[in-house]
Amino acid sequence: MLAVATLVATVLPAAARDGDHDRRDDVRRAVEAGDIKSLADILNTVRAQLPGEVAGVEVERKNGIWLYEFRVVGANGRLYDVYVDARSGTIVRTKEK
Repeated sequence: MLAVATLVATVLPAAARDGDHDRRDDVRRAVEAGDIKSLADILNTVRAQLPGEVAGVEVERKNGIWLYEFRVVGANGRLYDVYVDARSGTIVRTKEK
C-alpha cells in the first residue's frame, strides 16, 4: 500500500505542476462515475503482469479511451512503457524504451 500511496502522491502533484487541473478533475470524475478504475485498483489487477518495478505513472485519454501508462524498470534494467485500459485493467501494449 505504501507504494500505491507514493505513486498517487507523485501523480497528482505532477499534474498540478503542469497546470493541467482540468485533466486531473476529469480523471477524478471518471473514477467517481465508475467509468475507469482507480490507480490502486489497476495496480492490484496488473502488478503481477508488469515486467518489473513501477517507476512512474500517468493517466490520459486517447481517442476516447482512458489509459494508465506505467513506466516500468525491468529486472534486466531496461525501461518499458506499459499501457493499461483504465476501464478493464487489461494491458493493451508494452513498449521497450
